[in-house]
Amino acid sequence: MENGGEKIIKINIEEEMKSSYIDYSMSVIVSRALPDVRDGLKPVHRRVLFGMDELGLTSGKPYKKSARIVGEVLGKYHPHGDSSVYMAMVRMAQEWSLRYPLVDGQGNFGSVDGDSPAAMRYTEARMAKITEDMLVDIDKDTVDMMDNFDGSLKEPTVLPTRIPYLLVNGASGIAVGMATNMPPHNIKDAIDAICAYIDNNDIDIEELIKIIKAPDFPTGGTIYGYSGVRESYLTGRGRVVIRPKTSVEVMPNGREKLIVHEIPYMVNKAELISRIADLINEKKIDGISNINDESDREGMRIVIDIKKDAISNVVLNTLLKHTALQSSFGVNNVALVHGRPRLLNLKDIIRYFVEHRHDVVVRRTQFELRKAEERAHILEGLIIASDHIDEVIRLIRASKTPQDAQAALMDAFSLTDKQAAAIVAMRLGQLTGLEQDKLRAEYEDIEKLIAHLNDVLAHVELRMEIIKNELLAVKAQYGDDRRTDIVYASEEFNPEDFYADEEMVITISHMGYIKRTPLSEYKVQNRGGVGSKGSATRDEDFLEHMIMATMHNTMLFFTEKGKCFWLKVYEIPEGTKQSKGRAIQNLLNIEPDDKVKAYINLLDLKDYDYINSNYIVLCTKKGIIKKTTLEAYSRPRQNGVNAITIKEGDQLLEAKLTNGENDIMIAVKSGKAIRFPESKVRPMGRTASGVRGIWMDDDDEAIGMVCVEPNNANILVVSENGFGKRSAIEDYRITNRGGKGVKTINMTEKTGNLIALIDVTDEDNLMIINRSGLTIRLEVSSLRVMGRNTQGVKLINLRNEDSIAAVAKVSAAKEEENSEVVAEEERGEAEPNGQSEENV
Repeated sequence: MENGGEKIIKINIEEEMKSSYIDYSMSVIVSRALPDVRDGLKPVHRRVLFGMDELGLTSGKPYKKSARIVGEVLGKYHPHGDSSVYMAMVRMAQEWSLRYPLVDGQGNFGSVDGDSPAAMRYTEARMAKITEDMLVDIDKDTVDMMDNFDGSLKEPTVLPTRIPYLLVNGASGIAVGMATNMPPHNIKDAIDAICAYIDNNDIDIEELIKIIKAPDFPTGGTIYGYSGVRESYLTGRGRVVIRPKTSVEVMPNGREKLIVHEIPYMVNKAELISRIADLINEKKIDGISNINDESDREGMRIVIDIKKDAISNVVLNTLLKHTALQSSFGVNNVALVHGRPRLLNLKDIIRYFVEHRHDVVVRRTQFELRKAEERAHILEGLIIASDHIDEVIRLIRASKTPQDAQAALMDAFSLTDKQAAAIVAMRLGQLTGLEQDKLRAEYEDIEKLIAHLNDVLAHVELRMEIIKNELLAVKAQYGDDRRTDIVYASEEFNPEDFYADEEMVITISHMGYIKRTPLSEYKVQNRGGVGSKGSATRDEDFLEHMIMATMHNTMLFFTEKGKCFWLKVYEIPEGTKQSKGRAIQNLLNIEPDDKVKAYINLLDLKDYDYINSNYIVLCTKKGIIKKTTLEAYSRPRQNGVNAITIKEGDQLLEAKLTNGENDIMIAVKSGKAIRFPESKVRPMGRTASGVRGIWMDDDDEAIGMVCVEPNNANILVVSENGFGKRSAIEDYRITNRGGKGVKTINMTEKTGNLIALIDVTDEDNLMIINRSGLTIRLEVSSLRVMGRNTQGVKLINLRNEDSIAAVAKVSAAKEEENSEVVAEEERGEAEPNGQSEENV
């Protein structure tokens, strides 16, 4: 379509966007973000090094201003922002960024604290010694050269490096639709692995791993666990966990100091210390009184003062869990192979490097052979001239011009143009006998060299030997010891190792506050005592759940709405008997209008037999019951899972762990209970709604469920006004699921409604919690077994309008505990609401 002399071509915008985006992404992948597998460099790094080489900035020369180098690279090879060139050069000079820095910088090149480098007009730089081995032989036609951006100059497409750069310094970059993150390695390990490959091309990765072992980071640290390292070598992807190197110093006063000497790779020290300080201020980390950075030019030293009663190991592991002291390096070995991005395993990286070195050696040999043959050709002419020197002089003197002299010589001695030109250009000094002997000696040497170079080109074994010897020379010159240690055995940090498996009482209040308290804080009291103050709660709050567990257990929390959450006991904040605890919403992702109703204490979710031979039985307030295998709950999720679909107007009441062969009892508020075998309830999926367990009136509700071994338990029922009764389970006949049940306690106005149903033995203790917050602990053995249709005995004296909130079964303490009766005078001093003055 013509428009005022212009030609307008209509195109599909979708196709144009596709092709433009593909062009852009390929440009980023190939020309910016990904390294070449051969020399391990991205274009900007290659251009910086080549620019320094062109300026003659070798390691023995004086430093030049960084701005001079950046200007050279910008003006000749890299037409982008100056900061991109300068920051690339700065990183190559930072010893905490590169395992083997390529640039020798003078001035402020930043710090491990994340400080910015000085502007390029203030800093100076030159090549590091190792960089010369990256560029060696570049003038011997070893690599392809291409036009620069304006076609005025040539730049290398790759460097002829003797350093296996991609292995020893790694790489990181984000392209479009792909990224790379390759770890650095020790140069001795890397070269040993390459030499092993050269000796045996069929070597497998497992054997290479034994040689190269693991990454070696410039900042040291410790690689913790080996499976991620191994996986990254085998597949090109893996997760390497890095921890700091630490030590503990004990002060004269007995206090401990935790000293951090090395931190994980790419971690900002200043930000790390700031993060630890924030966690201390927010009370998220206990046991630290102070943190100070005492690092200097001698090395890193972060000093963490440990509180008197804290254990340095526990503090360290808490820091590892919550800060970047433990970090992971996600290996993703993506590099350009023949201009295309590829995911590479360890053997691939080595193979492509060896192929590149082989190509360089072949091209260098061909170049040297060409030069040697040219020199031999000239020498042949010079030797002919020296053998007939008088004739040569006569011919030259008789010629009018040098061109005539060349022509005369060519005719007389059958020489070529180049030979004749060399003879004409000879100095008179070369006519001496000594110089003529030198010509013959040089010619013999050149002949030997030509024979050797031809031999090299004819035999691949010779070329491989050369590659190997050059690598071993690099190893001898730059090889150093590993900085990063390897801990093979430990895979993941297991906090259980730092908590004694002590018995804990976990309490959850009506308003959702949770804490764990050592069982030893609770004393045994006799029946009929008033009780000791249990927990500081708000006036409208009261303790509702009491859970017995040990520190290494996993707790399952079931909420009213039928969701299940996981929490290790040691993750629950510890508190004294008097403390309020922490809002459970801060520990679990529970909806604001939901609350925990039931718990299950599990031993080991990783034990296959355990999770497949046990079941979770759930019961709702409307008497609905449901059974699911424990295996369905064996994969913890941060946001919980649905355990049962709750119907409108109903709530989850109770959850129990069973072995599939128990009897189930459900009791209702009005005083009836039903007993039926667990086999009457078939296992269902996690999201099912369940089946009817007990039939009840609309205004009634279930208050408890127990799962017990048949004919091997006592059943304790407790009413809200403090009456309790212990009966043999045989008193309750077995019926079918879904019946009305039988009377379990003689309900009167004096007893109040039924509030709890618990299975007990003589070895158990009972913990009774009142709505006012008072607790009393008593031994079950002090309650005699009585018939089903009785009122029971008084378990606790209630004051004023107080009533029982919850009853929990407690394992008897292992150690001897003195029975304690609350003295009459203490009772007299107690406040009307049951709180003594010292607890108010």
